[in-house]
Amino acid sequence: MLKTPENILERKRFGKTDLFITSICWGCAPLGNIPKDFGYEVSEDRAIEILLEAFGSQINFFDTASSYGESESRIGRAIKRMGGLPKGCVIATKADRNLETNDFSSSQIRESAEKSIERLGFKPLQLVYLHDPEYHPKYKSDEKQAFEEIMAPDGPVAELEKLKREGLILNIGISGGPIEMLRKFISSGRFDAVITHNRWNLLWQTADPLIEDARRMNLGIVNAGVYASGILATGANENTRAAYRVPSPEIIDRVKNMETICRKYNIPLAAAALQFSLRDSRITSTAVGISEPQQSEETLRLASLPMPDALWEELKPFAIREGYPERGRQ
Repeated sequence: MLKTPENILERKRFGKTDLFITSICWGCAPLGNIPKDFGYEVSEDRAIEILLEAFGSQINFFDTASSYGESESRIGRAIKRMGGLPKGCVIATKADRNLETNDFSSSQIRESAEKSIERLGFKPLQLVYLHDPEYHPKYKSDEKQAFEEIMAPDGPVAELEKLKREGLILNIGISGGPIEMLRKFISSGRFDAVITHNRWNLLWQTADPLIEDARRMNLGIVNAGVYASGILATGANENTRAAYRVPSPEIIDRVKNMETICRKYNIPLAAAALQFSLRDSRITSTAVGISEPQQSEETLRLASLPMPDALWEELKPFAIREGYPERGRQ
């Protein structure tokens, strides 16, 4: 069980790759200025300030994507201001579909990766995930055909493998939502890592089969969305988000019950949410959205608070163990 800042910050091999990363990963989507997802704006100056602070912390793993607003560009500017990528720092990004047309072709994935290189300002990219294959145009109507097109010899995964042979990227991962979909992708043996988000936290606990598959395959496993995009960090307040949406009354009620239990043990809800993932030895790294300066110190404080076993037992009844995160009110 991970309990202290010392072993949380110990760098360990990321699956079968040659990357060594900390058990906490900075999720940089909030720094991309995406108020529709996070409920607040972040100026470029503030984002750069936060990134410089983060690069100076002992946490060496950063996660971004070409679709995260200005996130990659701002990371690139922070790296340039520091005179280059700090030694030992690992930046993972994601190759995306065209967000306007949902084009998921191999040429689109190549273009996405090449633009990531331009924005981040270095190459090779250390880790590139194929992002959100559930948005393939055919996925909803014919999941099998969508999978076959994505995995085809001339498809987007093959294009990422070609970029790897060309020396532009080093490792390939898969990142998405639906658990059974991700299990099918990693079973191909063509990926080095997987990200699951919003499916393995105090609220939603449906990712266990995926995590277990990935563990058996020795893949790097990143667990994102441990705060369910906000509600498990701030509690059920007026402006909170749950899985990037306004939460339903059912979700608010579940979180309020969790808050009551945590108060009984004098434990912040955010600490329980973070440690739920950190205490799982199968998870290689836990992604935490970064949105404030000096967040490293607070994150490590939350990660190292002693947790009584009874707390976890009392929180169990309020988790959702079937289905995907509810859509909430739009």
